[in-house]
Amino acid sequence: MTESVPTYPFDRKETLEPPREWSELQERCPVAHVRLPSGDTAQLVTRYDDVRALLTDPRFRRGGQDAARVATTPDGGLFARNTMSITEGEGHRRWRRLLTRSFTIKKIEAWRPRVQRMADDLVDAMLEAGPPADLSARLGLPLPVQVICALVGAPAEDQDRFAHWSQVMLTLTRHTQEEVQRAYEEFDAYVSALVDARRADPGDDLLSELTQVFDSEDGRLSHEELIATVRALLLAGHETTSNMIVIMTAMLLSERERYQAVIDDPGLIPGTVEEVLRLDSTLSVVGFPRVAGEDLEVGGVPVPAGSTLIPCRPAANRDPRKFDDPDRFDPHRTNANQHLTFGAGPHFCLGQPLARLELQVVLDTLTRRLPTLALRDGAEALRLRTGLLSGGLENVWVTW
Repeated sequence: MTESVPTYPFDRKETLEPPREWSELQERCPVAHVRLPSGDTAQLVTRYDDVRALLTDPRFRRGGQDAARVATTPDGGLFARNTMSITEGEGHRRWRRLLTRSFTIKKIEAWRPRVQRMADDLVDAMLEAGPPADLSARLGLPLPVQVICALVGAPAEDQDRFAHWSQVMLTLTRHTQEEVQRAYEEFDAYVSALVDARRADPGDDLLSELTQVFDSEDGRLSHEELIATVRALLLAGHETTSNMIVIMTAMLLSERERYQAVIDDPGLIPGTVEEVLRLDSTLSVVGFPRVAGEDLEVGGVPVPAGSTLIPCRPAANRDPRKFDDPDRFDPHRTNANQHLTFGAGPHFCLGQPLARLELQVVLDTLTRRLPTLALRDGAEALRLRTGLLSGGLENVWVTW
């Protein structure tokens, strides 16, 4: 009897714990066929070295029209809409060179006082309203939106629109093709209007800088590339970090000694953030699929050209071949920052310095100002947010 292909993402018994299949596959079948929500099949890769190879080896390209469809929409989801001129090869290298200078650690670190003021204002409002509070609505969503809007030069009051557009565009099973198409059209029209506004009245922001690049005679950034870039910045700049703020808080409060340890020793903040990033199993379990450009081997398994592979970064981050006692939360871990949460290689997340800064600021602010913070309903009430590529948790209610 032919073994059936399991459906992916896998179910799990506990919200904050990974599905048992990840560790099982690492041991017996590190490149395993799975069925995606679309009904298409792909190969799930779970070991650290193999996942890192997928992310760094140019023979594996990032999705495309011939990749297995991920979402239930006819177009297969977000990854089918890559702007290929800036996704692969020299075009991608050109694109990254233009943006990297805006996301250096030094430049991002200069934003820390401003991010701190934003966080304090949001916590002030949360305290004034009193407990309980929906952490996502009060802090998780508004802080990254305010930060990325200030960086890019978009109005922060549009945060609800960003949240709607991003959730629709990141659909796995929740939205129809018509809803997705409408979200893209509305978002692109919004970005085009922003570009026109910055062209007419440039400011000290990234969008004004990018618009000037687009207008330069050497044509380093086409109009389509400019729209795709700003859309990606607004989308990635708030969606994943918003989710991660809530996940981090829930993960620490679910085992209160983790939160208390930071209260007792604020020097643990950087290490705690890295362990949260490494251990989270709720965010981006699908990730960006890769397509083999030629006949290859992954983990000793033959992979024919054209095969779609899913590099499972959360599983790789718990690989005992890379991390000692990988399921243990250890803010003192020396190699925690070698996790693959932000990817690796040419597609390593440009915004990771900003995400790390925001998470550090939030953790410092909460532990200083809300030392009695607790999950209102306990860890057992936490629920995964399903049907979206970005994963994460449903609303997390806290009290103090």
